[in-house]
Amino acid sequence: MCGEPLMPAPVAAALDEYRRLRDRHGPCWGEEPLAYVTQARATVFLDRRHDYWGPALRQLAERFPGEDPAHRLGEVDVDRVVRDALGGDVPDNLPALRLTPAGHELRAVTRVAFGEFRTALLLDSGRDEPVTVVVDGSPYEIGPRGAKVVEVAREVVADGTPVDLSPLFRRAERAELRLRAGFPCRWSVVGADGQGWYPEGAPPKLDAHRRPYFHGDDVVLAVPAEPLTVTVARGMEYLESEVAVTPEAGRETLVELAPGRLYDAAARGWYGGDLHVHLNWMGEEPAEPALAAAAQHGEDLHVLNLVAGNVAGERVYDVEALAHWTGRDLPWSDDRHLARIGVEYRNDLVGHLGAFGPRGLPGRFHTGFAGTADWPPNAAACQELRELGAVVGYGHPFHVAFADDDPPDVVIDRDRDCSAREIVADAALGLVDTLDVLNHSSIDATAAVYRRLIGAGNRITVTAGTDAVLSFCRRATASAPPGWERVYARVDGPLTAESYAEAILLGRTFATTGPWLELTVNGEGPGATLDVAPGERVEIAVASIGPEVETLEIRTADGVLAQGPPGTLAATLVAREPTYVVAVAHGGPHPRAQHRRGAYAHTSPVYLDVAGGHVARLADVRWCLAWLDRLAEVVREFGRFDTDEQYGDHLDLYERARKVYRSRLP
Repeated sequence: MCGEPLMPAPVAAALDEYRRLRDRHGPCWGEEPLAYVTQARATVFLDRRHDYWGPALRQLAERFPGEDPAHRLGEVDVDRVVRDALGGDVPDNLPALRLTPAGHELRAVTRVAFGEFRTALLLDSGRDEPVTVVVDGSPYEIGPRGAKVVEVAREVVADGTPVDLSPLFRRAERAELRLRAGFPCRWSVVGADGQGWYPEGAPPKLDAHRRPYFHGDDVVLAVPAEPLTVTVARGMEYLESEVAVTPEAGRETLVELAPGRLYDAAARGWYGGDLHVHLNWMGEEPAEPALAAAAQHGEDLHVLNLVAGNVAGERVYDVEALAHWTGRDLPWSDDRHLARIGVEYRNDLVGHLGAFGPRGLPGRFHTGFAGTADWPPNAAACQELRELGAVVGYGHPFHVAFADDDPPDVVIDRDRDCSAREIVADAALGLVDTLDVLNHSSIDATAAVYRRLIGAGNRITVTAGTDAVLSFCRRATASAPPGWERVYARVDGPLTAESYAEAILLGRTFATTGPWLELTVNGEGPGATLDVAPGERVEIAVASIGPEVETLEIRTADGVLAQGPPGTLAATLVAREPTYVVAVAHGGPHPRAQHRRGAYAHTSPVYLDVAGGHVARLADVRWCLAWLDRLAEVVREFGRFDTDEQYGDHLDLYERARKVYRSRLP
């Protein structure tokens, strides 16, 4: 690492402002209550067992009968949704004071505490009339059958009497653990009651499995002198190791534990990156650059792309860091770990773009927020970011699974849900380089669209971006460690921003939630183009490493060519028309995967040109043309424009793309 400070003055000033916003407004930092902003506040307390959207839509249907509740998601009473989604469950970070006609009852998961204990508290009224509860001297009125989340440290008075707060926490004898692996790792220290323990100053983060974790090596933390489980991990190239320990009160107990190696990608010339990570984007604890450094090294993540982006208004989080470090490696980079800061360009109607390696700041970072027009089309941002030297692609593209035989109405008919709708036009015009086939959205839907795009003659690369947010502590995949999905790129020579970008642009990639996946066609890997004669036979080989893999697939433009168990898979293809070859690995949920989908990996293609012709499958070209027709309708219905000419710019873009697709028809 170089000697440059991790907290230059502009970055420190921005973080101070983020802390003031958090303290004043809570985990949403005062952002306009768009649907995903209100959801973010709720999911501080909810996990995968709890449905947020069902209770939210039911509540809005009751409040606004006859209207489409999907258009009012920003107006939801979040505290009531939390109460309804929990359905009587009591999370460890949200005890509940139940107010019934007969009185009140405090329910809690008792926590261990050494010093002052503070917690959020759900005031849940089952009464038909308003009720007032006094918390730490402040009165809170809860409406009939209503709910409110407050913070408590000292006292609660309900029905004129103090509430017994003893169920909230208990005291324990204090001990210390020293954790040592010999290199930075991810640690989990958990008591028998499920409570996690952290070093002083470390944010209390949970991953998508609700497991506590922090990063470092040779770290010391205060713990109770009670049975604990210590787990160490280090990203997807390693296996977990675990040990049970009962530290002695008043003493330091040393735990030396290291994760086992599963595979070493860099030794093969492959480097794994997470191209979509936010340092700050709302959340419980504003994040400093040092937290990103610890996470990257603790996960052995070769490439980390932090992105500056807005949430719901004009403010662009971490733009000060982008301005300070743009075009340069971040200070904790070394020969195996490269960190850069890039851009997430956002429009909720037509999609969000990610940019890796820009040499400067773009003129705009978003359109369509806070009442502004959805103009210009994303194509303008693609061009500008490309001119700044960035690799550009769409992130978290499609959130709902769909059948890919027709343009998917379930995706394209929805309102402003951040789907990557414009990619079908931008890909045809050569304005985007990549698609995050792995993300927190629907992996199956995204893979289906990706294969349609390459089948229609668009050459774009498979990438991955988790959308992890380091300032979140308890929000499913957003609070999980960076790199839980990665795009591996085969790099020639040393790892640099330029060599990694070049490998992506050449298509030498695969994306994975954990398994290693290799593909060769006549000995050539992803990104290659083979010129073959009609009737020529090509040999395809696939290999996987990872205990969670259940099946391997070889796919061409016509669908699944071969399928088999994990390990190795081979097939012979007789080339009759231009096509592509990709490999896919499938598996169920496993501890190393933070996505609900579980184990998954997908390569970029090897292209087969036959008699000089490039792949442009008729069904896929027609699918893309139908998509553009539907997109024009959706943008007309849901788009916001100041002039007819602004809408016309979108139509002009789609018509230019149509001409490209039509040129590929027989």
